[in-house]
Amino acid sequence: MLSWLRRDLAANPARCTVAYWHHPLFSSGEHGNRTQVRTVWSALYNANADVVINGHDHDYERFAPQRPFGKLDNSRGIPEFVVGTGGRELRPFGDVQPHSQARSAGAFGVLKLTLGTGSYNWKFGPAAGKTFTDSGTGRCH
Repeated sequence: MLSWLRRDLAANPARCTVAYWHHPLFSSGEHGNRTQVRTVWSALYNANADVVINGHDHDYERFAPQRPFGKLDNSRGIPEFVVGTGGRELRPFGDVQPHSQARSAGAFGVLKLTLGTGSYNWKFGPAAGKTFTDSGTGRCH
């Protein structure tokens, strides 16, 4: 997978790159950080990717832009969204990881991500009867 990803990123440079897969590198949820995906994150960071979306933990969490080893990087870092709020039971958070900016373990819902020319918008929409939301805008690298 890693070889394919590196080749694909090199062959298809994009103005705004989003990647998604199951296990998050950074997570304050029940399963915590999954360091085995750091090589994938590193390939994306080296290719100037813009957003990573993961699931696995049954909660919602948004992280500030980071480097693969967790250092805050507002110029080239990648924000990560953990969105495991699709309908199975929600689970409480453990230790809050550095650079976690928004989180909820009390609302099922969906993340809407809109890619624009050089920017993206996100909005977490909760299921009926819940009030947690998270939204914002980011710039692509």
